[in-house]
Order: sequence, then structure tokens, then C-alpha cells
Amino acid sequence: MIESAAEPLPMTRVPGCPFDPPAELAKLRQTQPLSRMAYPDGHVGWLATTHELVRAVLADSRFSARAELLHPPIPGAGGGTGQPAPPGIFTQTDAPEHTRYRRLLTGQFTVRRMRLLTERVEEITAACLDEMERAGDTADLMRAFALPIPGHVICELLGVPESGRERFQDEAQVLMRVDAPPEERFAVYTAMQDYLRELVRGKRAEPADDLLGGLAESDLTDEELTNIAFVLLGAGFDTTANMIALGAFALLENPALIPAVAGDAGAMTEELLRYLSVIPCTVRVALEDVELAGQLVKAGEAVTVSVPAANHDPARFPDPDVLDPHRATAGHVAFGHGVHQCLGQQLARVEMQVALPALFARFPGLRLAVPAEDVPLRTNMLIYGVHELPVTWAG
Repeated sequence: MIESAAEPLPMTRVPGCPFDPPAELAKLRQTQPLSRMAYPDGHVGWLATTHELVRAVLADSRFSARAELLHPPIPGAGGGTGQPAPPGIFTQTDAPEHTRYRRLLTGQFTVRRMRLLTERVEEITAACLDEMERAGDTADLMRAFALPIPGHVICELLGVPESGRERFQDEAQVLMRVDAPPEERFAVYTAMQDYLRELVRGKRAEPADDLLGGLAESDLTDEELTNIAFVLLGAGFDTTANMIALGAFALLENPALIPAVAGDAGAMTEELLRYLSVIPCTVRVALEDVELAGQLVKAGEAVTVSVPAANHDPARFPDPDVLDPHRATAGHVAFGHGVHQCLGQQLARVEMQVALPALFARFPGLRLAVPAEDVPLRTNMLIYGVHELPVTWAG
């Protein structure tokens, strides 16, 4: 195979097509599924764009997630310091460290806790809808609905007091903005770390029936617990918030599909996860020379796997750019694949399956309050979605 010139990760979406992946990804997937990629730090690695290749890389232990090896694929994304991940940042470790953390965390995501959280998701969703209704007949769905639901839920899971939740939501948004000044992001990161460190100390002193309280009884250090809490707060909040908001946007643009939300919320959720793919990519680094798709990936070279490209691969999902709740979605990689597959995926599913049907049931006349092309998209952030989603249900 002829090697192409290295290009940056395609991020630009076609105007007027907010739900389609960048068009360049489809071209690469068809002509060169493993192509040379230029990273912002000057590294030259690879970009994988087919469903088969993405799953192969994520499932292969010859590719590492270790922080000290990684090269950030998006400008301003942070990382790439060449330093190991701080203790507890389990998403950027390999076995055996990752295995130890994962086992402890899996033990906290019990059936009982998920059942109790499902009830709370329903209560929190209803409270958001009540507040929207009291405030009038228009709202920014992102701020009034999509952000507070996962924000409250993940904070309850970890045992964050209600007084700290709104602050967390605002600070998490800053950390996700790649265009935010570095000094602002560092200040927010430090403040969140200080807050979580005090929270951990409180759980040590007075254990509670929440995930952080349960982990406080393990052999994890305070530093590990603080960083685990930081990872879970970020992972369980911004991604789900944008899936709820962008999912509502997609359905408002496809109103004939709204009845399917109530008819089979599970199927619609899986299709929205595949169709929208709000996480643009993840990265692995070859620990040894690996032959992949007819190319030699040398030890030390990074491979960025494109989640939207994999989930829109027509070889796996026919007519992939069509939102179809009746399609077979098994095998989508919205939550990743392999040993690092998203730990909280079931909770994210519950939040979407509760929130979207409740939204359209409460406001059957819901519609955009601005033209679709005027909805501000999060093209400058680590998670794709919308900055705002102005809606109305006025008669």
C-alpha cells in the first residue's frame, strides 16, 4: 500500500450537517483505512477509520493507553508530557495497574446501586421538566435539562454534596474547552482537585453508602481516590450531557422518529449512540512493531482510532448516515472496546432512556426556537455536541 502524506485529524464538519462525521473520514475509510496522521506535537503516527480496524486496535494488548507514551491528537487537548499518569487516573494505564483499579470500581457499580440511581434519574428528570414548565415556554435545553441530569446523578453516585454540584458543572465545561486559556484550565483543575481531596478525607472520616464511600474502605490512597473521583466526574457528566442534548436535536430534526423514543427507548438510545458518536477519537501507542492493514506500525507510534468513522462504516452499518432505530447496532464503539470500555456505560444508557422519552412526553409540541443552522456546535471542545439548544413548546 502506498503511504500517504501525514495530515491532522479531520475535525471540520460539513455545514448544515451537524450529525454527520467530518467528510474526510469517509474518504480515508474507503481509500486508506490506516493512514498517516500528523499530531499537534510533531509526532507522525496513524489514523484508523474502519470499524474492523478500530476494534482490533482497542482489543490488542500490544497497543498501550499509558499516559507517558501518548501523543494528543487534538490541539490543546492536554497530555503528551511524557510523564506517567498520576495514581488513580486508570484510563491512562495498562495492566496490572488498570486491572486493579477496574476490579475495585466494577465492584462498586452494583445492580442495587444502579437500580437506586435509575429511580433518582427519573426524579431528577421530572424536577428539571417541572422547572422548565414553570419558567415559561422556552428554554436552553442544554442548560436546563441535558447538563443537570447527569451532573446530579454522577455527583450523587460519588457522594458530592448538592452545594458543590453547580460549581462542578461550570468548571467541567472549562476543562473540556481546548480553546480555554491554559492558565484558566490549570486553575480550574487545581480547584477541582482540592475540592475532591477534601471530599475524600470526609469519606475516610465518615464512610457513606455511595461509590466514593465504598472505595474509601479499600487499600486505595487518598491521592488515588481523588484522581478516580476526578475521572469519574468528568467521564460521567459531559459525554452524557451532550448525548442527551444532541440526541434531542437529532430527533427534533427527524420528528417522524419521536414516537419511537417512547416505543423502544433502548433501541433508540443505541442508535443515537452510534449515529452521534460524540467522542471523536481515542489513542493507543504500539509497544512493539505491529503489522496492521498491510502497514507496519512501529513501536512507539501512536494510532488514533476514529469513533465516528467506525460507527459510520457502511461495511458494518448499512446506510450509516441515516438515523434508524430499527437497525442492528450491536458492536458499535460509542463506549470504546476492549479492557478500557466505558465503565459507566449502563448508567449513561439509563440516563438517556429516561430523559428523552420524558422530555417529549412532557412537551409533545417541542421544537427548535431558532433555525437548525443557528444552533451553536461544540467544534472547539473535546466532546462534540451543542453549546446551547434553544427550544420552545409555545402553542
